[in-house]
Amino acid sequence: MFARLGATVHDARRAVLALAALAVVVAAVLGTSVFGRLVDGGFEDPDSESQRAAASAEQAFGRTDGDVLAVYRSRELAVSDPAFRASVTAVLDDLPAEQVASVTSHWSTGSPSLVSSDGRATLVVLQLAGDTEVERAEAYERIADALVPSGDVEVLRGGAVPTGADIGGQVESDIVRAELLSFPVLLVLLVVVFGGLVAAGLPLLIGAVAVLGAFLSLRLLTELTDVSIFAVNIVTMLGLGLAIDYALFVVSRFREELAARPRSSDPVHERVALRAALVATMDTAGRTVAVSGLVVAVALTSLLFFPQLFLRSMGLGGISAVLVAMLAALTLLPALLAVLGRRVDALRLPLRRPREADDEQGAWARLARTVMRRPVPVALGTVALLAGLGLPALGVSFGGVDARVLPQGTESRVAAEVLAEGFPQATSSPVEVVVEGAGAEELGRYVEALAALPGATGAELVQQAPGTALVEVGYRGAALADPADALVDAVRDVPVPAGAEVLVAGETAGLQDLLDSLAATAPVAVAVVVAATLVLLFLAFGSVVLPIKAVVMNVLSLGATLGVLVWGFQEGGLAPLLGFTETGTVEATQLVLILAVAFGLSMDYEVFLLSRVREEWDRTGDNARAVAAGLQRSGRLITSAAALLLVVFLAFATSGITFIQMIGVGVAAAILVDATVVRALLVPATMRLLGSANWWLPRPLAAVHARFALHEGAADPVAVPAMRPAGERGEAGERGEAAALRR
Repeated sequence: MFARLGATVHDARRAVLALAALAVVVAAVLGTSVFGRLVDGGFEDPDSESQRAAASAEQAFGRTDGDVLAVYRSRELAVSDPAFRASVTAVLDDLPAEQVASVTSHWSTGSPSLVSSDGRATLVVLQLAGDTEVERAEAYERIADALVPSGDVEVLRGGAVPTGADIGGQVESDIVRAELLSFPVLLVLLVVVFGGLVAAGLPLLIGAVAVLGAFLSLRLLTELTDVSIFAVNIVTMLGLGLAIDYALFVVSRFREELAARPRSSDPVHERVALRAALVATMDTAGRTVAVSGLVVAVALTSLLFFPQLFLRSMGLGGISAVLVAMLAALTLLPALLAVLGRRVDALRLPLRRPREADDEQGAWARLARTVMRRPVPVALGTVALLAGLGLPALGVSFGGVDARVLPQGTESRVAAEVLAEGFPQATSSPVEVVVEGAGAEELGRYVEALAALPGATGAELVQQAPGTALVEVGYRGAALADPADALVDAVRDVPVPAGAEVLVAGETAGLQDLLDSLAATAPVAVAVVVAATLVLLFLAFGSVVLPIKAVVMNVLSLGATLGVLVWGFQEGGLAPLLGFTETGTVEATQLVLILAVAFGLSMDYEVFLLSRVREEWDRTGDNARAVAAGLQRSGRLITSAAALLLVVFLAFATSGITFIQMIGVGVAAAILVDATVVRALLVPATMRLLGSANWWLPRPLAAVHARFALHEGAADPVAVPAMRPAGERGEAGERGEAAALRR
């Protein structure tokens, strides 16, 4: 199949390039408009109890949450000064009703909780017009500048919508900075790998096309569902990184195949050689890229099982990025190679001597043989090292997302910090209890029972409508601390009034529901992904043992990655280097995302390595020789690919958003561990210990594999037409063959 694809792309190379150019133009026009259609948030389970409670309260009492929390403050004036009031009320009175649904201030309510403890700042709560997040974001964009007062009073614009706007702006600037940082480094590395500018430029070109194509796919997805703003980051990281990696493998194999075919002065014969090289490339490296892309995409499908918009968006965006990168590497790139031919080696660096990729006596082969001479101590030592790296994960503590994910000094974050310090009553997060269907007497007894709970400072009926009541239970301490967590458990255990339904909400309950949702969904997602991965690897390598071994090694690698993340972000080990604010927790959905991406990318390198090992096993039947030769022939290339992918993900570790930094560092750590410790030490050691059992395949499964095999093989014999020597073809034959090859 892949050989035939190579032949088809070669013969239709001009048409493929024309279609690709058209697709790039469409992606550049439509794809880059995706930023205005993405939404913030999405970290909660919409079917959880806390979300159903919020929906019930909104239906009964209307929307009560403020979209904009504007803090007006002055160094010279007190809130009680007429000049302060005049400056702020002039702003509020001029706000357009088309954009602002309601305004709550100290002067409209007389509430002292809306004045800071030092008396020099006041909180104004705005509800924006609009039924959706996108509409409210657009309304805020129109009034943001109008909120700025004159005179000695300044404003800090915080709250959900301004924070979302700041995050969106930060995401856009992060992407630009990451690309500016990574592209020059990637170009230098690619030039070093290939030794020439033309070959080095091809992976970057495919990477840029893949990112644009992934943006277009996100834009199309926004027509069907809400998509999180953070999906743009994962699309850029995966699209750019994998496209470069896939292009690296295809271009390298094409150059290897060309080198094996002497240059001919006969243009027709030369074209036949180029076509044969491309067909062989697609039947080997192309097949490997396809298997790798499917494995990574399958890993990312795990995110689609989760109900959280953030994770589903990351899954959809990541899958689209992987598939676009794979498609570009299997169509556009071969068409470019067909046009370039041997000119792929043009603009080479001087004084650079080519290295033999298949030298079985090279450094990687010697390393493999050294490991295989002492497989037991190497395997035990490697496992101990990975287990040690994973130890901090035993102390993982989960928390939520707040304005602290933004860089220090960002306006919405400063507003949140001022509110937390100066407005303790206005910023408390009580346990919210929505009671439906309770009579007045039963409701009163229920409120008394809530007030008497250990850890509660009181319970108050704050709103009531026909059939629905909202009760707030107060407590001391932070919303995500253990006492608040225990209080929510106690509230949920209080007997419900007869004939009533009780739903518990609030920040603490929301985090509980999130963790419960993730814990309930994860086993199903993991089981499906592992099963699909095992099937794909079985079809790729024709073995029952190798897929299981690959999954076990991946688990060890992921444990080490999780330990690095807990040490670096929860415990703050990387805070001085990356400049984020340590919170003592990690956000749970980020870990789910990182582990899904890391699982896929770790399998990516497993596929690249074992494809070469399988090729040698098929050729020699010698397990130790196949491992050594496979590592030698793939070692330099996989190391180069890992280095390129590290550059891409570490560039995003410079983000101003903490959990984007965490994604960059986490995936980079997984790549580093897998491409060095696992691939260079653990794989050769375990394959030596297993011996010929690596390739064990029961007879019934052998029949299945024979029919559906995906592993590399020889080029499809029908893909390359037989050619007679130039002197034997005759003039008419030469013209006919030349015409066929020019198509």
